[in-house]
Amino acid sequence: MSKKEPLGPALPVLIGAAVMLAMAMGLRQSLGIFMTPMTADIALTVSEFTLAIAIQNLVWGFTQPVIGAMTVRLGFRVPMVAGGVLFCTGLVMLTLADGFLMVLLGAGFAIGMAMAAVSSAMALAVSSRAVPASRRSFVLGLVASASSMGAMVAAPVGQAINTSTGDWRYGMIGFVVLAVSIIPAAWLAGRVDRMNLPVHGPSGSDGLTASAALKVALRHGPFLVMSAAFFVCGMQLIFLLTHLPNYLAICGMDPMLSATALAIIGAFNIAGSIFFGWAGGWWNKQALLGIIYLCRSVILTAFFITPPTPESTIVFACFMGFFWLGVSPLIAGSVIEMFGLRWQPMLQGVTFFVHQFGSFAGAFGGGFLFDMMGSYDLAWRLGVLIGAAAGIVQLIVALWRPPAPRAFRAA
Repeated sequence: MSKKEPLGPALPVLIGAAVMLAMAMGLRQSLGIFMTPMTADIALTVSEFTLAIAIQNLVWGFTQPVIGAMTVRLGFRVPMVAGGVLFCTGLVMLTLADGFLMVLLGAGFAIGMAMAAVSSAMALAVSSRAVPASRRSFVLGLVASASSMGAMVAAPVGQAINTSTGDWRYGMIGFVVLAVSIIPAAWLAGRVDRMNLPVHGPSGSDGLTASAALKVALRHGPFLVMSAAFFVCGMQLIFLLTHLPNYLAICGMDPMLSATALAIIGAFNIAGSIFFGWAGGWWNKQALLGIIYLCRSVILTAFFITPPTPESTIVFACFMGFFWLGVSPLIAGSVIEMFGLRWQPMLQGVTFFVHQFGSFAGAFGGGFLFDMMGSYDLAWRLGVLIGAAAGIVQLIVALWRPPAPRAFRAA
């Protein structure tokens, strides 16, 4: 906020959005710590577990644009609170799981649909409406950084319960308890529906219908390139979240190391999200996205090219964490710059739809290649090559940087 514009009624909205995002993303990102004990206890294969996570990402991607479009008529509170309830339901189903079907329904469908209502697209859309354009990018970075705080709590708590009790179901019960906090946080963030907050930013899209806005967006070159490159983000991050614990276990590392690495990634993501949120207010957001994708590919290569050690894993987590979710404020800010605020949740949902196909490839593809090859070597090499290519293309497009589509320009 500027000095002349105090937080006022926007502060509860931002706090609610941050807590909602922190718990939803933190819990969802930490599900990988249950893969090894669950696959041993209820006779799942690695491929089946990762298929459930892959389905989760596809369901999340398919429903995100729909939920985003619904906010124009229903507001934000109803879908976000419903998403919190559904998230808790999915975790309960996992707690009671005795086979693949319950894992698929809980981790795949229930949590996938819930994430469309309580994750970054909705949290950042709510936050965008509460702040002036001059400070929006930085505030989006602050809210996006909250996603890591949940991982810093969830992964160590879940792993500690698993280790101390020897039963992964108790760790999942701990996740259910943490997930309940999403519901009141979503209710608080939903206050944006009834507040007379100014809608800062371009408003030239206000007269368009959802279908007309979507048609204009899908003809806009930079939007299409940004969305396609976002595929890489989902592929690389979900590959790590799903398979890093198993990879470290295969290499003989202590099981607590993977939880520690996920927590460190979360901690450094706070700094990275804030930095890239701030940087997006000063420099070309598209160029920053390209830099992030290229840096991730270099970091992945440096880590996987040699056998891991506790020290190298910690260093990897620090660097990877800094470039983890800095894309979120940059994507959200880019969509607003291109198309304005009214259809931001829907159009950001479209970019996320592509992101989730990458998540599917990272989760299921990584597991499939592991089962087929007996190692993760081919999986990480493909991830590096595709990530580097996406980063280069994104940087080239950043040099072009045409204006927003005419139909979306402010009147």
